[in-house]
Amino acid sequence: MPTHNPLQFYSEPLPGVDPEELQGKLIVIEGPDTVGRSTQITRLRAWLEQQGHAVMDTGLARSALAGRGIARAKEGNTLGPVTMTLFYATDFADRLENEIVPALRAGFVVLTDRYIFSLMARGLARSEDGAWLEKVAGFALVPHAIYYLRAEVPTLVSRVVMGRGTFDYWESGMDMRFGPDMYESYARYQGRVIRALDRMAKKYEFTTIDASKPADMIFRELQRNISALFQQPKRRLTQKRA
Repeated sequence: MPTHNPLQFYSEPLPGVDPEELQGKLIVIEGPDTVGRSTQITRLRAWLEQQGHAVMDTGLARSALAGRGIARAKEGNTLGPVTMTLFYATDFADRLENEIVPALRAGFVVLTDRYIFSLMARGLARSEDGAWLEKVAGFALVPHAIYYLRAEVPTLVSRVVMGRGTFDYWESGMDMRFGPDMYESYARYQGRVIRALDRMAKKYEFTTIDASKPADMIFRELQRNISALFQQPKRRLTQKRA
């Protein structure tokens, strides 16, 4: 299981941040839309707190600086691909500096529902330049572990249908019109996101988990992996840069 300790930055470090001071654990749960990330994070937080860990959870579009702006922009269905990427990068930068880094300094376990990889995968799915996306996201910290909940498009579609029953405009990539209707566009867009995440899996050392399995089985697999993460001795790694 890939782990990185102590923390380091993919590229340019944030000013005034010494990774040696960050004593907590940064754990990322990645995956496409409707794969079940939020459910697992809720369960993991409760379990980790029961184990005696202080836990903070975060995720895309939750920053005080950009969260509301993203929500308003998405309501009008007017975001262009590059603007969307920069908006989400701003959101991530604000949360990294003002939430994630302080929590890690205090020794918290930080659980994050998606990370820079979803930001890049969404951009790649919309045909943005990969090298530019890596530069935009290069100020991110290298997580201790990245768990990629992977499922094929039919599994995702069934969860949408059995769950909320309707397809979301942005989750369907309707801003790019990947298909003639929301179902077709959802299937094609999510397929592109999955392929982008698959390509990143080796480079960024994802631990891939089969998310087509029942939620309880996925949770137990995450528990085993995270338990091992806390048991491993500290070591330095030279991480590939974004």
